[in-house]
This record gives sequence, structure tokens and C-alpha cells, in this order.
Amino acid sequence: MSIIDNRKAFFDYFIEERHEAGLVLEGWEVKAMRAGRANIKESYVVIKNGELYLIGTHISPLPEASTHIQPDPTRIRKLLLHREEIDKLIGKVEQRGFTLVPLNFHYKGGRVKCEIGLAKGKKLHDKRETEKQRDWQREKARLMRTPT
Repeated sequence: MSIIDNRKAFFDYFIEERHEAGLVLEGWEVKAMRAGRANIKESYVVIKNGELYLIGTHISPLPEASTHIQPDPTRIRKLLLHREEIDKLIGKVEQRGFTLVPLNFHYKGGRVKCEIGLAKGKKLHDKRETEKQRDWQREKARLMRTPT
């Protein structure tokens, strides 16, 4: 069950591979995600000291979630993957010019997971082509619906 999707990532990047990662979250963040108060549109993944971190994710705290802490909605969150997967992703990012983008948050076994994509950026003409294809599919569906 998906919590939130990053549709902008599919418009801006060619997604080559997908990997599922765990997240280090606090309790108030999980509650806010269950309420649908997360945004990953401007998020990206960085590599620091051989670890993957999610930056730019905004999770708005619920007003009644916690009274004894000061929640930081845009804090840096660590991604949890196996060492072999991390090493493989780091190698591809550093050598071939790929980037890592979060694609969605979803539940798996009662835990929040983040699906990250190994992506290559689209050029402007690629984005225009994607937009043309999307418009054509929409127009085709509209023509099939209309009675003649």
C-alpha cells in the first residue's frame, strides 16, 4: 500500500533500477505519514561516509502527536540497505553518472519503506516527448469514450 508517490521523478528521470530501503524514522513521523502529511517531490538521496541519506523530505508534524519534543520536518533521514546493495549503488552513481531519487513511501509488514530509483536525468527534448506521449494517451482515451 503506497503512502505517497513522487510522480515528478518519472517526468525528470529515466528510472533504470529500483531498490527498497528501510528508513530511520521517529514515532511522530510515522504517525504523520499515516495521516498523509509527507512530501517527497523535492527529495534526493546523497552518499556520505558510505551510507545513504534522504534529504529534502518534508513530513509535517501532527499538532497532537508529541508535546515533549520539537519536531524538525525536513531533517536528514538515514536509509537502510544491505552493504552489498549500498556498494553497488555507490559504484554506479560515481562511475556512470546516475543519481538516486526516492520514488515512493509504502508499507511492508507494518513498517514504512522507501523505494529509491537509480536514475539518469532527462534532457529537455526527452521531457517534451514524454509530455507528447502523455497528451496522446489522454486524447486517445477521450476519443474512445465519446459516442459518435
